[in-house]
Amino acid sequence: MEKLIEDFSLGLFFWQTLLFLALVFLLWKYAWKPILNAINDREEGIKDALAAAEEAKKEMQNVTADNEKLLKEARAEREILLKEAREIKDKIVTDAKELAQVEGDKLIKQAKATIESEKKAAIAEIKNQVAELSIEIAEKVIKEQLSNKEKQLKLVDDMLGDIKLN
Repeated sequence: MEKLIEDFSLGLFFWQTLLFLALVFLLWKYAWKPILNAINDREEGIKDALAAAEEAKKEMQNVTADNEKLLKEARAEREILLKEAREIKDKIVTDAKELAQVEGDKLIKQAKATIESEKKAAIAEIKNQVAELSIEIAEKVIKEQLSNKEKQLKLVDDMLGDIKLN
């Protein structure tokens, strides 16, 4: 350090100071404003980006809230539709059961009517057969009784006696 103090030259110091001040003046005149403008622009850009990010965050929260609201509405609507579908299904099943019951009752009535008519036809057929058998038996009995003259007279007397009593 002593060497620096011994070699100190006032002229050199003057010129270095003058050059330094000229350099500062040139920087202040031509470079300082553009550098400050660039720094200010950068600062504004960062502030705008932060504001845009905050706005995007708020927008995202709004969208999320809207999505939740829409999702709740969709779930509620789905529940309503499912309830209506269940009610329609139950109504269709009930209607089908009632229709089946009515059709079953109708078929049972038809079957009973058919059975009754067939029963009556069978009874009429049996009566006809009994009547034919009775006539055949009576014919055979009468033939046997009328084969003898004495038996014929006795039969006529019995019949006349029955007619008088009636």
